[in-house]
Amino acid sequence: MNTDELEEVAYAAEHRVLKIQAKLHRWAAEDPLRRFDDLHNLVCDKAFLLAGWMRVRSNKGARTAGVDGVTAHYIEDVRGLEGFLTELRAELKARTFRPLPVRQRGIPKAGGKVRYLGINTIRDRVVQASLKLVLEPIFEADFLPCSYGFRPKRRAHDAIAESHHLASRSYEWVVEGDIEACFDNIGHAPVLRRMRARIGDKRVMDLVKAFLKAGILTEDSGLKESRAGAPQGGILSPVISNIALSVLDEAIAAGPGGPNATRSRRAHRRATGKPNYRICRYADDFLVLVAGTREDAISIRDWMAEVLSPMGLRLSPEKTKITHIDEGLDFLGWRLQRHRKKGTNRHYVYTYPSKKALASVKDKVRQVCRQDSNLPLEVLLHRLNRVLRGWTAYFRFGVSHATFRYLRHFVWQRVIKWLRRKFRRSTWKELRRRYCGGRWWPVTDEVRLFDPARVKTVRYLYRGMKIPSPWPSTG
Repeated sequence: MNTDELEEVAYAAEHRVLKIQAKLHRWAAEDPLRRFDDLHNLVCDKAFLLAGWMRVRSNKGARTAGVDGVTAHYIEDVRGLEGFLTELRAELKARTFRPLPVRQRGIPKAGGKVRYLGINTIRDRVVQASLKLVLEPIFEADFLPCSYGFRPKRRAHDAIAESHHLASRSYEWVVEGDIEACFDNIGHAPVLRRMRARIGDKRVMDLVKAFLKAGILTEDSGLKESRAGAPQGGILSPVISNIALSVLDEAIAAGPGGPNATRSRRAHRRATGKPNYRICRYADDFLVLVAGTREDAISIRDWMAEVLSPMGLRLSPEKTKITHIDEGLDFLGWRLQRHRKKGTNRHYVYTYPSKKALASVKDKVRQVCRQDSNLPLEVLLHRLNRVLRGWTAYFRFGVSHATFRYLRHFVWQRVIKWLRRKFRRSTWKELRRRYCGGRWWPVTDEVRLFDPARVKTVRYLYRGMKIPSPWPSTG
């Protein structure tokens, strides 16, 4: 199959998948108690497997092999894509497919800790992608609007916008939730039980369970059983984690002071000294904002620990903090804090890049500028521009202009130091003439150093309940 044929077939497959997903989502939304049978045939469907392959192939991880040593490029160039998908489909239909253990890889974290990722084989990733295409539209109908992580049409900025919205409207005490090793500790039995409330096809549930129990090949080549958790980095893991953590969303929503309470009911609770509360969650990072007192926030924190316990999850006693919005807190790289507006006596909640996020991008700039000074200036500028564009694009939706100006000065200093190290015998006047166009900002014939201070900052529109579904209402 040549490239043009593959693109044509892939487009048709995507269209079929989207049409079926829209139906699944509509049926799930119309009947919250409906259990779906005969989903296994969709997982084995040629269109779903091809759509799953296209997602795996387009991911950067396609170049990384699992325990079998096979990459996506090997399948395309040597084995043949058509034969690979045909064989995989036959194994699934015959129910002889068995997932292989995930390859463990440690990623250093701040503070000397290590985050362990689980790398599946390509064949397992394709099946997981197909499973996700089938399961996601069903469970998306059940997930509440307060969760934003790993969900279609939702992003971190929505979580920040909702936190800002609530903190500006009397929800001043904040419980900063931190779950200890969330992906590693999700209980298999309780999460599968929650899935069975919607999925009646035993073949699909057996497939999900097989992935959870596949085992782990550790970095020292030892095989370890998977007694709990979902491999961080797996395609299906975000859906499983959202299913597990939705128990917290539902408990808070159903509470007497939660978002399901009427406006008059919430007003009555505040008038009688009782708290109201809302949750804003992005994957396993979440804030519970409380309109009440610090004691109310403490009691809600203890209650949340009881809600999460049946799922095998526990809050970190050291990292789960209770903070007032005047003190400020960090969430998803942003700093949320109430300040007095200059020139007035009014106080407003502001969002801007946290010190930790700024330190992170500065470290990346330093790392790029420490590279061999024998490299052409164009190479250095291209690498810096990639870092700066991505960072400023994320933080442009806030009060970030002062931070961008500071970053501009920092980057300029690092590049000028790099030039002086590269051309030790050149005077400052010569460097400006040759590498700054006679001015002050580094530029070549091919590329100009990205200027963070020129990025326009805007207020991100709080969408609330208006976030559209990724699937049409009519399928």
